[in-house]
Amino acid sequence: MDHGGGPVTDPQREPAPVLITDAALSYEEELAVRKRRYKIMMGLRVPCMILAGVFYQIPWLAVALLLISVPLPWIAVLIANDRLPKKAENVNRFRGERPELETRPHPVIEN
Repeated sequence: MDHGGGPVTDPQREPAPVLITDAALSYEEELAVRKRRYKIMMGLRVPCMILAGVFYQIPWLAVALLLISVPLPWIAVLIANDRLPKKAENVNRFRGERPELETRPHPVIEN
């Protein structure tokens, strides 16, 4: 009886599956993440501009909000074009048996 897709921890059952690839996200998945980042950053610009209009009676606050909204498109493009960071995964990797070197001394032949 299967209780989920997680690794098996029961000692009488099979061990946890072994990771056989370090494959990154597909191009389509990575592009979707980058598009979402871009939309979020550009979405922050509109509220800044609206708030600047709302707080027009407080000039320093209105100017500050406008100044914050000016570099957001540039920052959004930089963030969207940046490669996604690699995931730090603690996975079960296959480790084959490694033969040990001999420990006895070996004679050295000198010329």
